[in-house]
Amino acid sequence: MDGFTVSNANRFLETGRLPGDQQSIPINSSQSDTSSKLGTTVGGADATQKSFADTLSDAIQSVNSMQQASDKAIQNLATGRTDNIAEVMVAADKADIALKLMVQVRNKIIDAYQDIMKMQV
Repeated sequence: MDGFTVSNANRFLETGRLPGDQQSIPINSSQSDTSSKLGTTVGGADATQKSFADTLSDAIQSVNSMQQASDKAIQNLATGRTDNIAEVMVAADKADIALKLMVQVRNKIIDAYQDIMKMQV
């Protein structure tokens, strides 16, 4: 193994395997009925399983749709199409909280990546 390089990291995110590995890596060692339905291995053959990259992509799209819904609600309030201020504020707060959570998750992922890159092989 050449080490954990960027190309190996990308391949790991896509397939759940490092070069030369024969088995997929389980995310969680204790499997329950719920976790087996959700898919507890990365890059397995089961159709219900999603890769880490797909999960992140879905989360980003969800945050983006919340931001767009919030912007549309604010625009409707500003143009007089709606007068429900509470609904607009709830949509804006949901979008704000989702964005803050996404930023914190991104920071944790970057910290974990930097920790992995500091490891000696």
